[in-house]
Amino acid sequence: MGLLKALKHFVGDDWGVHPADHKRPAADLPSRRLPLPERVHLMLAQHVGAPARPVVLVGQKVRKGELIAAAHGNISAPVHASTSGTISAIGEITAAHSSGLPAMAISIDADGEDAWLDSDPIVDPFALPPAAIAARVAAAGVVGLGGAAFPSAVKLNLGRRSEIDTLIVNGSECEPYLSCDDRLMRERAADIVSGIRLMLTATGAAQAKVGIEDNKPEAIATMRQAAAAFSEVVIVPVPARYPMGSDRQLIVELSGREVPSDARAADVGVIVHNVATAYATQQAVVLNRPLVQRLMTLNGGAAAAPGNYEVPLGTLVSDFITLSGGRKGEVARLLMGGPMMGVVLAHARVPVIKGCSGILLLDAEEAAAAEPQACIRCGSCIKACPMGLLPLEMSARIRHDELEAAVDFGLSDCIACGCCAYVCPSHIPLVQYFYHAKGELSARQRAQLRAEATKKMALGRQQRLEREAREKAAAAARRKAERAAQQSAATAVAVATTVAAARQPEPAGESA
Repeated sequence: MGLLKALKHFVGDDWGVHPADHKRPAADLPSRRLPLPERVHLMLAQHVGAPARPVVLVGQKVRKGELIAAAHGNISAPVHASTSGTISAIGEITAAHSSGLPAMAISIDADGEDAWLDSDPIVDPFALPPAAIAARVAAAGVVGLGGAAFPSAVKLNLGRRSEIDTLIVNGSECEPYLSCDDRLMRERAADIVSGIRLMLTATGAAQAKVGIEDNKPEAIATMRQAAAAFSEVVIVPVPARYPMGSDRQLIVELSGREVPSDARAADVGVIVHNVATAYATQQAVVLNRPLVQRLMTLNGGAAAAPGNYEVPLGTLVSDFITLSGGRKGEVARLLMGGPMMGVVLAHARVPVIKGCSGILLLDAEEAAAAEPQACIRCGSCIKACPMGLLPLEMSARIRHDELEAAVDFGLSDCIACGCCAYVCPSHIPLVQYFYHAKGELSARQRAQLRAEATKKMALGRQQRLEREAREKAAAAARRKAERAAQQSAATAVAVATTVAAARQPEPAGESA
């Protein structure tokens, strides 16, 4: 992604960067509900893991919240109708990815009623056992709403299998332009705290620490008020620094624990969830409502009405823009997510998905990028890297196609936050090198796996042919032995008959 000139920066004291946040006026406006689009397109792969499998047919009528695609495999998540209407298609549509490649989706023509499927709320959700809470979260299709989109129930169940003592809730929202988590905490703090308490029950953790960047004083105050009656939920302001929202950085900031590069957060007794995920958990467990809509930010210099909107999942980005007030001027770059780690969209006929926190319409000034120059070896990228890596050394190896050497320098630990490229005075697209290298290594790994599979199949075929040849030879030998035995037996019978005949005495009266 090109550097954004509009984001003036300076390098942080220890790591990361401090870009201008560009969150206002969107962050200060009350959230609004987006008018219902005429059609939604719900992707079957809106999460980490296997895509969901359709359980509906074209022409079938569905209600809002009804299951339309079931989870498939151990790591997957179901998909539910985000409005009531009729299934109009099950087929491919452009995926929410910079490649612009198609992926499978279920399309629903809205009937305008937006009628929910009947469901009964839980009388006392905190009386539910941990497994039941996780099961409800899984059935509701809740995934990590901070962007990772990992099925949340898997992490909740992991908490019971590991010795988890701390639940960390990410409310930092460090990406510039985005403010949906901020508005969610300001407007629905009580529900978020309820969801956090349910997560504590599900994981068995003793306490929850909610990290909120100190540039969100209203959210901090509202969350503290909502959590005042629950000593196990602690609201902790953290420094406003990008990428404070990265799991490993937030874990260090709130718990003082460092997660080894080859380990998971659960290995150090911690599990991390986003505040929006906590809210979705409350909706799923308390109200028995699946994840079918979420709060998203619309922002950027080319957005006519920036703000935060409650958007049905599957709404086309083009419809989102139109129904929210349209655009002003020319959109130089269209992003799903933030400017640092978001996905560049080739066009707007792409449906929003569960992990989509915002849509940015950047104008020419915001999207302008300077031409790369020669590296001056200033070390700014090293100082900014939140993972303590050597971006310059990694990029040098990648340029010479020495990808394994780049891995030795920590490429696998890179979180692709973009800090290195952001601070580079020579405007070298460092993070793009890392994206390329990871993609190339993944492609090589897949090619190696295919080659190994082909070799295994060829070896298996050779072994099968050799086995069949041995079996044919053995069968031929058996048949030959059987024929020889039969011939030998026949010969023996003939000889015995001849001998017996020779031994018979001549009849009387026939002698000379």
